[in-house]
Amino acid sequence: MAIWPWSNLISIVMRYAPPNKPKFRVLELGCGAGANIPFFSSLNVEYYAIEGSPTIVESLRKKFPNIKENIVVGDFTKDLHFENSFDLVVDRSSVTHNTTKGIKQCLDAVYDGLNTGGKYIGLDWFSTINPEYNHGKQDQDIFTRTDYTSGQFANIGRVHFSDEPHMLDLFSKFKILLLEHSVKEEKIPKNSKVSAIWNLVAEK
Repeated sequence: MAIWPWSNLISIVMRYAPPNKPKFRVLELGCGAGANIPFFSSLNVEYYAIEGSPTIVESLRKKFPNIKENIVVGDFTKDLHFENSFDLVVDRSSVTHNTTKGIKQCLDAVYDGLNTGGKYIGLDWFSTINPEYNHGKQDQDIFTRTDYTSGQFANIGRVHFSDEPHMLDLFSKFKILLLEHSVKEEKIPKNSKVSAIWNLVAEK
């Protein structure tokens, strides 16, 4: 679990959604260990987060007591928990661990929760080009796999993979500002993983 701000998130936020007003409100879906909190704190924004692990939330509330009420345990496919009117919603490889139905429910809630002109930044959504798409077991729809017992997705539950038409369908309500696909293969050491991911910026 990352403990440093994700450099790609920093560059994309500053390029597409730099805070441009007082009380700029940011919601992070699946904040994990809180790696991005110091970055957003440095921008003097109002930061909120939804995280599925009670243990992680308890730890983050102790680490960041000034925003402890803004970090909650929850399922963002069902409820965003906070009052709407966010200027930015960010997600790094969290939403993409759900079924197509769950992702659509989440994105509907995100759309409703964004201010007009607000942005959604989704990073590291898994691509169907990833070799792991051909492993595991299908779970509810053709894009969602589960029950991995080896490889990069071992024992982590659901993994959702997308191709370009699927990404365009999922974000059909939004105006897409960036849709980036990248494939990375590590050559040394041998037998290292191949990763294929989508990065996206969408606007309400």
